[in-house]
Amino acid sequence: MIHCKPKRSTYISLGIVVAILFAGLSYILHDFSTIRTYGLTFHLISASILTVVLLMLLVKMMAGYRFVSAGKGNITVRLPLRGMKKHYTLADILVWQEEIVHANKKEFRQLTIVFDDKNSISISNHEHINYVELYRYLVKKVPKKKVKP
Repeated sequence: MIHCKPKRSTYISLGIVVAILFAGLSYILHDFSTIRTYGLTFHLISASILTVVLLMLLVKMMAGYRFVSAGKGNITVRLPLRGMKKHYTLADILVWQEEIVHANKKEFRQLTIVFDDKNSISISNHEHINYVELYRYLVKKVPKKKVKP
């Protein structure tokens, strides 16, 4: 059985970035309410930018928090933040595709699987463990459903 789950190091580093952004937003709001060392426009613009970036990062972290298990002809997708758990057979896979992007001398891979109920999952090699094993499993079990680039 192959278990793909989020890498702990990825979520720790993203959590540190969220904490830094939250500290910066708290500082800006505290400075505005007490000292006002900067102008009103600076406080409005910086608080807006920090809030938007913080919310985007939190949504990305929550949307990517999923567990995928594959084996014995089944794929199980568990989204703990939604309280959802779905079981699929390999026959339920419509198509799957691997995208490879080369940037800064690193290779980023993303595997997208689309099921017959129009749900899809995306797993990347930098955010999930056992990515390569899941890719090999799909190549071995359902090679005809792979989308050619």
